Amino acid sequence: PRSPKNMLPHRMKQIFGRFSGAKSSPYEWQRIVGGISGASSVGAGAYGAHGMKDSKPVFATIYDTGSRYHLLHSALLIATPSICGGAHTQAARIAGTFLTAGITLFSGSCYYAALTQNRDNGKLAPIGGIGLILGWISLAVFKK
Repeated sequence: PRSPKNMLPHRMKQIFGRFSGAKSSPYEWQRIVGGISGASSVGAGAYGAHGMKDSKPVFATIYDTGSRYHLLHSALLIATPSICGGAHTQAARIAGTFLTAGITLFSGSCYYAALTQNRDNGKLAPIGGIGLILGWISLAVFKK
């Protein structure tokens, strides 16, 4: 039996040991990045619901669009290894890369344009949108 003094470090190793890379596949990044992205999308959505109230409606809408796409595609990123037959497959790596780049560019561009209230700052959104589309297509096209 462990003493209460030693239980916390042992439990922390159990919880966070998977991030050390010692026992996990290097391609489990889709789950980790998707989880962190999903959590940040919830925070961004909460900020948008409360912090964007005094903004012009067009910028609140842009922010909301970025937030919704952020959450949806974060969930898809987490599911990508399951859809593709494992995190190690070429399909999962390709789809995960497109989805991650798409989330970053599309949602990031929407957030930046809305927060600065300057639509010119959203010029990367179309490139991010293409990344999201390619992520979906790669899930359909590439073999497991």
